[in-house]
Amino acid sequence: MSNTPMLEVDALSLRFRTPSGAWINVLDKVGFSLQAGETLGLVGESGSGKSVTALALAGLLDARARAQARRLRFQGRELLDSQGTPDIAAWQELRGRRIGFVFQSPRRALHPLRTVGDQLQQVLRVHLGLKGAAARQKALAWIERVGLGDPARRFDAYAHELSGGQCQRVMIALALAGDPELLIADEPTTGLDVSTQALVLDLIAGLARERRLATLLITHDLALAAQRCERIAVMHAGQLVETLPSAELREGAAHPYTRQLLRATPQSAATLDALRSVDGALPDLSRTDLPACRFAERCGQADARCQSQEPPWTRTGARHALACWHPVHAFPSSTLALAA
Repeated sequence: MSNTPMLEVDALSLRFRTPSGAWINVLDKVGFSLQAGETLGLVGESGSGKSVTALALAGLLDARARAQARRLRFQGRELLDSQGTPDIAAWQELRGRRIGFVFQSPRRALHPLRTVGDQLQQVLRVHLGLKGAAARQKALAWIERVGLGDPARRFDAYAHELSGGQCQRVMIALALAGDPELLIADEPTTGLDVSTQALVLDLIAGLARERRLATLLITHDLALAAQRCERIAVMHAGQLVETLPSAELREGAAHPYTRQLLRATPQSAATLDALRSVDGALPDLSRTDLPACRFAERCGQADARCQSQEPPWTRTGARHALACWHPVHAFPSSTLALAA
């Protein structure tokens, strides 16, 4: 078995050009890897850069964006040109066929004027070369496989005729119909009730196990990520600050931001008064004077070095690393309990 990661991201940075011509530094040297069959949870507050990271990895950024990285490889294949900018041709070849994407707003992502069957058959035609009766049969099989009852009826349905959970199931079928090896699921349970959330996540997990998919699960829900992923990668304001195994999250998380996220995670037995939020607010990324550690202005332990010197990545275990000048290692276990 090859030890080459399915996905390898090293020092991925991203800028957006505003209508006024200014540049906003959205991502700052983000790096992680993902093995075949592994599920990695990318977590952080809304606005921390999770979704734009996913779009960058799938080559779905618009013309206003400029991405650069030291390495961005899929199964050892470099996806950047010699200047460190995206290789559009490489992404067009991989996206849909070997990299599947589940969008966080499925009703908006589905074509409103095309039926479920039409959209599935297009994926099967473009990526697998199936046509006619063979494409229809395969599309019906996928509709049934993702748990949508009455496949013949759903085949002819439009997005507005389906519930949110049904639309998400269609989106999962579209993402997997091309038989990809990497699945990027961006907030796949947004807007769904708790029961439907569990069904959708069970479906993704079951298909990932069956097909040995590498899965990047993006969520703002730290408890959900801890339950569903082998590893956790924590983002704050476009910077990756900590990566660690989910099993070590309760007692081993050492970055002050991860600690605050844990303390802000609702507990089943907690009262409303016991709920806590992360201190402060995300910094304005359009600023030209952002601190070296973008969490510095929200951190009670920060000093002048946090403002001026980029914190080095430090390994605290075989699979645990963080970027912080002042890591915290002692946690009262009673305050960090996540739902099992």
